[in-house]
Amino acid sequence: MSASRPAAVTPPDFTTLTVTLENAVARVTLNRPDKANAMNAPMWVELKAAMEWLDETPQARVGIITGAGRFFTAGIDLAMLGAMKDEVADGCDGRRGEKLRRQILDIQDTVTSVERCRKPVIAAVNGPCVGGGIDLITACDMRYAAEDAWFSVKEVDMGLAADVGTLQRLPKIVGEGMARELAYTARKVTAAEAEAMQLINRRFPTVDALNEGVQAIAAGIAAKSPLAIRGTKEMITYVRDHSVADGLNYIATWNAAMLLSDDLTEAMTAFFEKRPASFRD
Repeated sequence: MSASRPAAVTPPDFTTLTVTLENAVARVTLNRPDKANAMNAPMWVELKAAMEWLDETPQARVGIITGAGRFFTAGIDLAMLGAMKDEVADGCDGRRGEKLRRQILDIQDTVTSVERCRKPVIAAVNGPCVGGGIDLITACDMRYAAEDAWFSVKEVDMGLAADVGTLQRLPKIVGEGMARELAYTARKVTAAEAEAMQLINRRFPTVDALNEGVQAIAAGIAAKSPLAIRGTKEMITYVRDHSVADGLNYIATWNAAMLLSDDLTEAMTAFFEKRPASFRD
């Protein structure tokens, strides 16, 4: 069952991001190169909006997050931290704490929106990835990096504990011992070491090779059944925090509803007809 492509979609305009959509792959670029792509308040808001757009736009099947210029991101903008102190000011310690907690939860939800997005989101780390950048990439489905990229869980050097996702997700990726080392020391991790510890899936010799390689990976995923890819992401994310038995029960329920789809019919027909499958968005 071949389906025609819907009309072209114009990605949203942002002030701190650029978003493009081509051949079902959306590229979200952190775009404050003069500030090392430091994540200021507007960027946090726009990142969530971009992920919601990716999730809700049928023509976008896969997302890529990368950075403009030499940095992936230098992490949270220090000016934003200073402004937060003024924004939560209150004569009552309890109310000040409540205001700050709500701000932290809102920033956490921006990072979680990457994980919550039904479409796969791939991090293409083109340069240094620091602090909040680790929060961001650990919420992505896969991570790839250029050879000269490096990584640092920097928060302890700023006198604070990382609070928007790194300490919760990083141990599931690299193991508890290594996550503790990176978080306690804030040391730089090269792309080669990041690959060895499985923080990234693969490294590429140059940024151009990274962009080309990640685009090819994304295009390959985009050619698959969107329904099957969305279900697969849902299951892998779910089972990370649940037992095997819970995961098996969930996939049985999911496939009881989703298995007998037009995508299944098209995949089987294409296989027997020895042609590429063509799926609805």
